[in-house]
Parts: sequence; structure tokens; C-alpha cells
Amino acid sequence: MDSEELLAFLAAVGHTQRIRIINELSAGQLYVSELARRLGVSRPLLYMHLERMEKAGLVVGRLELSEDGKALKYFELAPFDVRLNVDTIVAALRQDRTGDDEQHSSRGTS
Repeated sequence: MDSEELLAFLAAVGHTQRIRIINELSAGQLYVSELARRLGVSRPLLYMHLERMEKAGLVVGRLELSEDGKALKYFELAPFDVRLNVDTIVAALRQDRTGDDEQHSSRGTS
């Protein structure tokens, strides 16, 4: 994980509603309308939070058709395990430098 991925993860969990979403999805997948009802938020606001979480790799969404033909968007937690400590931050910065070094060598620069 580089620093950009670490920051995206921290931003994705750095909100009360997103922590609540993780809590609700910890029991299993839910479709958006049900999740919105449980959290007491509007679907557009929920989608905004879920989009940020999906970009950070915390949740996965997929469409399914119900028996009556309605499209339902389901979300579930993606497996993740991030430990935040000094070593995690140093490793992310080290990954940045490794990525920079690889880019420079692939361009023939040093």
C-alpha cells in the first residue's frame, strides 16, 4: 500500500456515516434501499458515501434483478486489514519511493 492508497483508506473510514455503513455490512450484503432505511439517510447521500468507500476498496457493489424484474444494487464489505502505526506509514512512503524508482528506470532516467 502506497501513501495515496493509505490516505484514500483513511478518508473512506474517516466519517461517522461510513463507520456505520461498515457496521451494517459486517453482517452481510444489503441492497441500497434497505441500507439507507437502516441508517436513516437518503439514497443519494448513501451512494456518495458508498462510492468513496468503493474507490478505497472497502466495499463492492453489484446489480441483481429481483423476481419482479427490479434492479437492486447490493453492497458488501471487501476483505481488508489495515493496521495504522509508524511502520505502516513508513512502509507506504517506502512504496512511493519504490514506485518512483521504477518509473524513472522505465523511462531511462535516474
